Amino acid sequence: MITDVSFDTLVSARWLHNALADQAMKLVVLDASWHMPGTGRDGETEWRLERIPDARFFDFDKRICDRESSLPHMMPDAELFTNELRRIGIDNDSVLVIYSSAGIMTSPRAWWMLHAMGHKQCAVLDGGLAAWKAAGYEIHRNEPGPLPTPGDFTARYHPSRISDKHEVLLAITDDSVSILDARSADRFYGRAPEPRPGLRGGHMPGAHSLPFDKLIDNGFFKPVPELKAVLATLAPTPTRIIASCGSGVTASVVAFAAHLVGYEDIAIYDGSWAEWGAGTSLPVVTTD
Repeated sequence: MITDVSFDTLVSARWLHNALADQAMKLVVLDASWHMPGTGRDGETEWRLERIPDARFFDFDKRICDRESSLPHMMPDAELFTNELRRIGIDNDSVLVIYSSAGIMTSPRAWWMLHAMGHKQCAVLDGGLAAWKAAGYEIHRNEPGPLPTPGDFTARYHPSRISDKHEVLLAITDDSVSILDARSADRFYGRAPEPRPGLRGGHMPGAHSLPFDKLIDNGFFKPVPELKAVLATLAPTPTRIIASCGSGVTASVVAFAAHLVGYEDIAIYDGSWAEWGAGTSLPVVTTD
């Protein structure tokens, strides 16, 4: 189902710059940067070197995650999420704007986690840190100060926002559900190796290939009419969208785009291909 929604969950660098000057708004900026292993980049290290003023680091890879899982950056339970958000000074009435150093590749992951934990007052910075810097706005390059006073945030988990392999296994034969895979087409069809060793190539039966970069233009989300046209060809009348990728990060770009154009019932397959492609127990195909 598609409904009319406001588009203020995606904000510009100019909007954020003006909002930071509004003392009445309990605005907190979060850096949710993460980079694939092997890139030689580390999100927290880069945040320490340069960041939007007073931005706090949202570490969904090492801290705000299920630390007991063998799968990368899986959603934590509500208790851990609550404790970690309080630790970085987040309140129930905080207004959050999330960015990443790589355009908008990882910020939607933090946005989706917050939505799954019941916090709707959050937005993604379109264009990420690059857009902020291109606008000529201030950058902090000094060592971050101490953490603020702990907040009063309380997570309220919405399980419908997260799918597991059991739901996806049922969905592959359910015409009312659209599975959208954000990996590259070469990985989707098994033509390119997976970056994580030991995983099979290919995709879930019935899944649709929607590489996340098809929704982006020069680091910004494409206009809503273009996003709607792309999604409508793959999910014309779904009751539910399940977005997947390698480990649940770029799947959030697809989920966020679906939210922008008005889809209501959207979930992330949290284990994604890191779980599905491991072993031989789950079905994998390399053709449409």
